[in-house]
Amino acid sequence: MFSNTFLSHLIPALLTFSFVLPIFIQATPAVAGADEMRQEQVRELLRNRLEAGRLEASLKVADEPIFSQTNLPAFYINRGFDTAWTSEGVPAPVVDSLITAIRNSYHEGLNPDDYHLRIIEEYVANVRSRDVARLSIQPGILVDIELLCTDAYLILASHYLSGKVDPATIDSYWRAQRRELNLAEYLQTAVENGTIIQSLNNLLPARPGYGYLRDALRRYRAIEKAGGWPSIPEGPVIRKGDRGDRIPLLRQRLLLAGDLSVNADTTDTLFDDILEAGVRRFQYRHGLDADGIVGAATTRALNTPVRDRLIATELNLERWRWLPQDLGERHIVVNIAGFDVRVIESDEVVMQMKAVVGRLYRQTPVFSGRMTYLVLSPFWHIPPTIARQDVLPQVQRDVEYLSRQNMKVFQGWGADTREVDPHTIDWGSVNRRTMPYRFRQDPGPANALGTVKFMFPNQYHVYLHDSPARDLFGRAQRDFSSGCIRVEKPLELAAYLLRGTRWTPAEISKAMSEPVERTVNLPQSIPVHLLYWTAWAEQDGTIHFRHDVYQRDGKLLAALRSIRPGINTAIGSIDI
Repeated sequence: MFSNTFLSHLIPALLTFSFVLPIFIQATPAVAGADEMRQEQVRELLRNRLEAGRLEASLKVADEPIFSQTNLPAFYINRGFDTAWTSEGVPAPVVDSLITAIRNSYHEGLNPDDYHLRIIEEYVANVRSRDVARLSIQPGILVDIELLCTDAYLILASHYLSGKVDPATIDSYWRAQRRELNLAEYLQTAVENGTIIQSLNNLLPARPGYGYLRDALRRYRAIEKAGGWPSIPEGPVIRKGDRGDRIPLLRQRLLLAGDLSVNADTTDTLFDDILEAGVRRFQYRHGLDADGIVGAATTRALNTPVRDRLIATELNLERWRWLPQDLGERHIVVNIAGFDVRVIESDEVVMQMKAVVGRLYRQTPVFSGRMTYLVLSPFWHIPPTIARQDVLPQVQRDVEYLSRQNMKVFQGWGADTREVDPHTIDWGSVNRRTMPYRFRQDPGPANALGTVKFMFPNQYHVYLHDSPARDLFGRAQRDFSSGCIRVEKPLELAAYLLRGTRWTPAEISKAMSEPVERTVNLPQSIPVHLLYWTAWAEQDGTIHFRHDVYQRDGKLLAALRSIRPGINTAIGSIDI
């Protein structure tokens, strides 16, 4: 159906014609002059619409809000209010490119309807039909097309560049560096060169991981379209050697997700070696204990609807768009939700290890930094929050806790710092909020930082470090720290970072065992990105899903579904 505004332009023009001549008329000087006059009318009307919109702090086309309040006026001012999407009174070919680009946003996990798709298609189709019928096109309709198309491009470009949602508005722990660009100038170049589709594609994350996850979205959409996967009825644990009616359903479920070969027999009721391997692969992909046994946790994961997995891929594609374009040719990625650390060179994982991250109430933040040095056999200067909430209560119960943990007490700062004998303090009278003491744990087997810490100075005082609690790395869910990241293979990581220096693995290991703190600068700093992925994919097509340990997915989904298209509160030139 047409909007009232569109019809108000359309009806007067239709009343002036009683029939259509099915002939082509060669342009005459009079016609050319009329085209120039109409073009001037369009420019003036466009300028007036934009000025009125600024005064009213709002602009609409057929009740459709125009969201770009900064770059859209700037774009037309820079062009002298010349049209970009219409020429000689009709939509130009760049409009078709824009429509294609908007439709393509579906493959990025976005909703094409957020970018005026339906109304643009309606306007364009009807203006072109009027042009074929030799009916005059009102300048107001052409201005509407200009505003809609420019706004659609700028909204879509903003979302490709830095995400649809500003993470800071929903997640106080997310401080990743987002990308910036002058979109008014960028659109001007795209219009001049006729590169609408390519210019938008160039704004998408260029890292392969984004493309792998986008492919995963397509695969899971195909599964959903085909009817999804079967549920596994509740019942006793299933393991190798068992038979039963649930096993064919299990085979079908694993086959659809790619955990079984396409040649697997889905009717076999025996839990054999092949099925066990498929279960282990499924468990590995979902961060479960890969024991090959279908218990309660594995059954819950198997019965998660494909729609939920689709949503997870869409949410994490959005998180990719929050990141800086350049993560570094060589960089470290900590996936908080995945409990792992990866060292990446030229988009290839060269080292991977398990990690322990912050508890729900002491969450590890999301941000990017640069690792510049490491400390061997470090002291642990206990952060004030941990000192007040964890250490002080232990000391108040038993002062000998300090000696058992190889901890010392200090008072004052800088040159005034002095060590205090803990037995001389009336700990029962010490108030948590005003406690004047600091605690330091010396190097040794009990040190909470283990034998090394990896430093990338930041406002959160978060870093990577070793840990004496090695048993925690054997657990599937590893959120046990107070915010910092404990790494499974500290010696291997230190050796990698110090390769090419005098610090051989043997020298590093020796220094780790000595009670002397040593600071070692890295020969080259390396970017570190602390991220939060609940879904990701690899080059071979393996798709991983993880439990939303910090309960962030729900907030992001609500924001993506409820936020008005184009509203992105990030500061800087990406403001549309």
